[in-house]
Amino acid sequence: MHDRQATWIARYGELAVLGAMLVVVTGLLAVVTDGRLLGLESLASMAIQMPLLGMLTLAQLLPMLTGGIDLSIVSTANLAGITAAYVLTQSAGWYATPAAVVLGLMAALAVGVTNGAIVAYLDVPPIITTLASMIFVKGIALAVTRGAVLAGFPASFLFLGGGTLLGVPVPFLLFAGAATAIAVVLHRTPFGVVEYLLGSNPTATRFSGVDVPVMLFRTYLTSGVLAGIAGLLLIARFNAAQADYGSSFLLLTVLIAVLGGVDPSGGAATITGLVVAVAILQVVATGFNLMGLSAHLANALWGVILVLVIMLRRLVQARSGRT
Repeated sequence: MHDRQATWIARYGELAVLGAMLVVVTGLLAVVTDGRLLGLESLASMAIQMPLLGMLTLAQLLPMLTGGIDLSIVSTANLAGITAAYVLTQSAGWYATPAAVVLGLMAALAVGVTNGAIVAYLDVPPIITTLASMIFVKGIALAVTRGAVLAGFPASFLFLGGGTLLGVPVPFLLFAGAATAIAVVLHRTPFGVVEYLLGSNPTATRFSGVDVPVMLFRTYLTSGVLAGIAGLLLIARFNAAQADYGSSFLLLTVLIAVLGGVDPSGGAATITGLVVAVAILQVVATGFNLMGLSAHLANALWGVILVLVIMLRRLVQARSGRT
């Protein structure tokens, strides 16, 4: 194999596998649903639904890139949503929506700061830290709401979850903006370079003069903020907030991250791969819904897709000479 060809496969082969998978899955489901999958109504629905899971996966990506994990992202999202919901249901002025957004994000930021401080400065493993914060935050949310649903938000807030700008759903615009910002940070700033180094070789990074605790603190802080944005999108989409919304999303974010090329041991991740992976899962979910099939079957197919992509990825790595 020529060196140029091997280099191309090493650089773009995994993304090409994901893209091909998206085309094949979309084509098959479009045929089975008589083209309804690619109708304007279905595309608009996917553009509204995809950003929620995508935003949560972005929140999961940064800790996984450093070799960690954040198990508290869904609890953090629900805490941000409940905080915003209280403001929205207790206030009627013009300031209710901006105040709800700010206070909701501050609640999520507090969780991110706590996780970051414990992981970075107390050297507690991320899985233990975020598991504890997940349980604690969910418990606080349940105690405050007593399990009740907070509903009935103003139209100015619901615009975040279902509104459009120039015909494009607002949630999709927010997700695209967040994904672009994270991609720029990871590939165009020293912070991003150190994130990759920290995940691929933490020992060498520590001895290279990098302030590792600061990096880890910023990582989990950013993860908390992204989870908070996801929480605001969640309650704006459903016009309701509850302490245990989206409990199944946690494992899905890990699945999507791995499917999109994130190395569970750290050091490798691409935003493009993550976006394509989210699109594949959303296409499957929408296609199965159009066919009237159970969502559990879609979950089963997601597992099959993950195995297939990992097998194809291994073949690509073998052809490019990687181990």
